[in-house]
Amino acid sequence: MVLARLVVSLKTKFKSLKIWKAVDDSYNKIEKSDSMRVEIRSRKARKLIEETLKVADSPKCTKAYSF
Repeated sequence: MVLARLVVSLKTKFKSLKIWKAVDDSYNKIEKSDSMRVEIRSRKARKLIEETLKVADSPKCTKAYSF
């Protein structure tokens, strides 16, 4: 209970000093460039290929799937 009051009082003091606002203003979300989007897509594709190969190579899978 005492710890909760201490945390609340510290938060109010920080807000009065505008430390929280300074942190929020300094953060800017970066825009994704085309190369970043390509990298994300290729990572997802590699992950999907790895998962597919794991299933295909597993000895439990005896059924043949036609796509």
